[in-house]
Amino acid sequence: MARGTSTGRTTATAVALIGVLMVVTGAMTWYVVHDQLAAARITVAEDAGMLAGDTVDGPLSAYAQAQVIDKHALEATGGKTYAQLDRDDPLRETAMAASFLRASLFTSVVAFGVAAMALGVGLALILIGLALRSAARESSIPEAQET
Repeated sequence: MARGTSTGRTTATAVALIGVLMVVTGAMTWYVVHDQLAAARITVAEDAGMLAGDTVDGPLSAYAQAQVIDKHALEATGGKTYAQLDRDDPLRETAMAASFLRASLFTSVVAFGVAAMALGVGLALILIGLALRSAARESSIPEAQET
């Protein structure tokens, strides 16, 4: 067996294994974020622009609830954000709590996105690894000699 072919197969296997690791990691991350959101038993508010009444357990429902929290906070503060309220305004606590809740929900949306990206890149690496392995195999087959 030629040295180049052995190196090619080793590289192909390494690329495919990294892909498998990324797929597993992405799937686990998606599951953990989904599971933790579902355990919080949050329901998208009825006056949300989308997914009203849905359980917050995925990226779209988390985003929808974050948007409705902002809407409710702005209604409660007369349209002012945390930074716009005076330091001694009692509504500042409401705006701050809403901001923290939104940030947490947006963090889960980002985590879902990263998990999906890891899955996609992992699948691509698996396919690249298989293609490299096939190419290495093809290059190791001796050409038929003419008779």
